[in-house]
Amino acid sequence: MDPNLVILAGGISSRMRNAVSFHTELSETLRYDAKNKSKAMIRVGNGDRPFLDYLLSNAHRAGYADVVIVVGEHDAEIRKVYGEPANGKQIYNLRISYAQQSIPASRTKPLGTADALLQALLVRPDWQGKQFTVCNSDNLYSVEALRLLRESPHPNALIDYEWNALRFENERLEKFSFICRDPNGFLIRIIEKPTREELANAPDDSGRIGVSMNIFRLSYDLILPALQTVPLHPLRNEKELPEAVSLMVRDHPNSVKTIQLAEYVPDLTSPDDIGRVADYLRANFQQTV
Repeated sequence: MDPNLVILAGGISSRMRNAVSFHTELSETLRYDAKNKSKAMIRVGNGDRPFLDYLLSNAHRAGYADVVIVVGEHDAEIRKVYGEPANGKQIYNLRISYAQQSIPASRTKPLGTADALLQALLVRPDWQGKQFTVCNSDNLYSVEALRLLRESPHPNALIDYEWNALRFENERLEKFSFICRDPNGFLIRIIEKPTREELANAPDDSGRIGVSMNIFRLSYDLILPALQTVPLHPLRNEKELPEAVSLMVRDHPNSVKTIQLAEYVPDLTSPDDIGRVADYLRANFQQTV
């Protein structure tokens, strides 16, 4: 299976930066990072390791070899730490390259996760005819989740997380994306920030609720047209990857297999998460990997 991975790290982390000043219980280092760096580079790990370091380590252990990190136009930290392709530096035996997601002149923030992935694919035309995994940089996906996607016999798949296993409060979970699948386990659509009625209808026949954490295995050739045509979300004014995947499914039914998994996914969305994630990393990872 193609050992290709895209990590989306081009956002401006506005929610984190705007709120961190009120979290005086955080160390000076963590407050500085949350205010000035992308979430992926906050030093929540053992020995001041950035969060992204753990994801790259898990990717290596799951069998990935070729990684594209999508960075913002003003990013210097990620490239500084993980190196430029030309200098031959490798982290965890991964070949790391970059795609830049710029902010259009008419906007104050990037165009969203669908646009971020589009920028990655445009710099890797050699991936045409192949598959890749794509995920966020502010979630720590397990080796198992990454491996399941890399080894999937289906060219398109996503991890279908069990609601109860994610260990987040219901108010937060209700803002996540819910998964609608057919009886054979193929994706029908992804519902982002569902309504109360959609939440009530979310459980399947066994009572299980599936949640998407924005980690997919995709065919380059199949997802590219959807990324190029997905519209701006009418409320959030961004081009979002789940909507692009749903567009692809509408054009190609039974094309995305759901893979059910029940486990916790560390999520570094807001300052409230920093202490929780740091505690998790200290308890579950050694000083070095």
